[in-house]
Amino acid sequence: MHMMFNFQVNQHLFYALASSDTRPLIKSIEKTKPRPATGQWGQFLRNHDELDLGRLTTTQRQTVFDAFGPDPNMQLYDRGIRRRLAPMLDGDRRRLELAYSLMFTLPGTPVVRYGDEIGMGDDLSLPGRECGRTTMQWSTEPKGGFTKSDSPFKPVINEGPYAFEHINVADQHRDPNSMMNWMERIIRMRKEVPEIGWGDFETIDSGNDAVLALRYDWRNNSVVVVHNLAQEPVEIDLDIKGDKDNTLIDLLGDDHSDAEESGKHRLCLEGYGYRWYRVGGLDYLLKRSDIDRR
Repeated sequence: MHMMFNFQVNQHLFYALASSDTRPLIKSIEKTKPRPATGQWGQFLRNHDELDLGRLTTTQRQTVFDAFGPDPNMQLYDRGIRRRLAPMLDGDRRRLELAYSLMFTLPGTPVVRYGDEIGMGDDLSLPGRECGRTTMQWSTEPKGGFTKSDSPFKPVINEGPYAFEHINVADQHRDPNSMMNWMERIIRMRKEVPEIGWGDFETIDSGNDAVLALRYDWRNNSVVVVHNLAQEPVEIDLDIKGDKDNTLIDLLGDDHSDAEESGKHRLCLEGYGYRWYRVGGLDYLLKRSDIDRR
């Protein structure tokens, strides 16, 4: 299968994170829905280059600059931001989880760049794109445990809150609440919802521009994912149409939902909150058909 990186969705995703407005993101998701039968979109947040914002309008691009790269030293080629994700989001764990939860539930195949699973930072003193290409921070050993060389080709971040003494794999491996262990759990859950990678999808009207709700259907099973891109809590009513079983099972917690008499689900999401729901019970393996009947 051929994988193509979805830059259009990527850029509008960052605009949504900056503005709490999901409408352009929804349009880009729906616009890129058609794809070859042997192709798949690669969904990502950051890569080895700058965050390219060339597909946004001038106003949208400035909104992202203001939120995530206000200093000219953080920008590149007048259309991009040369930072890693963690410093862009001020190291805010809530926003980092939201961003990655959103990426893992977009139509396609999620792609994670090295170091982002532990929240690595950048070194803006380095030229151009090199600021985000520092060596992997494995431990608190000299040079982050990456090399024993006295003159490595790539430097390691050794100052500030993102230095290898503070951010490294060894420490996070021992901490059950670390970013790395959260990422491991979310990847495991993503593997348990093949509907996202293989199924057909549709957006659900949440009644709030800051909330993105997607439904996936595949082989007689369905999942619904909801993300609140605003810092304020929200209450929404979701209409999950066409289902005999009106129960939503929270796959990441215990915030299950039964439909009200109106048939809608009333959901309350905290600021930057997210939910992964399976429609109906957890007997989805018994329900799964051999072919997709959509």
